[in-house]
Amino acid sequence: MNGPTASLPTPTTPPADAVLPLRAPEAPAPGSPLGSHYDHCFGCGPQHPQGLQLIATAGEGLEVFAEFTVKPSHQGGPGLAHGGVLTTAMDETLGTLNWLLHTPAVTGRLETDFVRPVPVDSVLHIHARVTGQHGRKIYSAAEGRIGGPDGPVAIRAQALFIQVKLEHFTTHGRPEDIKKVLDDSDLMKRARAFEVNP
Repeated sequence: MNGPTASLPTPTTPPADAVLPLRAPEAPAPGSPLGSHYDHCFGCGPQHPQGLQLIATAGEGLEVFAEFTVKPSHQGGPGLAHGGVLTTAMDETLGTLNWLLHTPAVTGRLETDFVRPVPVDSVLHIHARVTGQHGRKIYSAAEGRIGGPDGPVAIRAQALFIQVKLEHFTTHGRPEDIKKVLDDSDLMKRARAFEVNP
């Protein structure tokens, strides 16, 4: 094959007629910590002892910044983060973008490229952004860097999220967990448990 080749569109690439959605008026202000959407979430829940306990912050426009410290319990190869755990960190961060749109959505597809190993005890600095919307489909991309927010890229991801209704969670979730959330007296915690990709 001669000459440069154009990259083919993938399911995580916004189509040509996609639009960049507006940040919701009720979205968290830039610089605001997003907190966990569910205390027992493997990605962001503070009460999940082996979870990532990822910390995310709202950025300007349609972007989110997050940090995840790789613990010994997250390793795959000796002293290195497991690729599936890194993928989970990317999925969790990309999912928090939906807080900026103020819409519940679930991961439809996630593509990851592993660029370099991530050692245990390092911090993965993730920057995620919405790249387009087409109907119920929300497209996004992220980079994870080590050694600081401007450090070398260790992982890249692109995702397709699908907007869903609350019934998606209440119909398909384990009944005792759904009941526990719905019975919580903290209205904000009840709403947040169903806000983003769990």
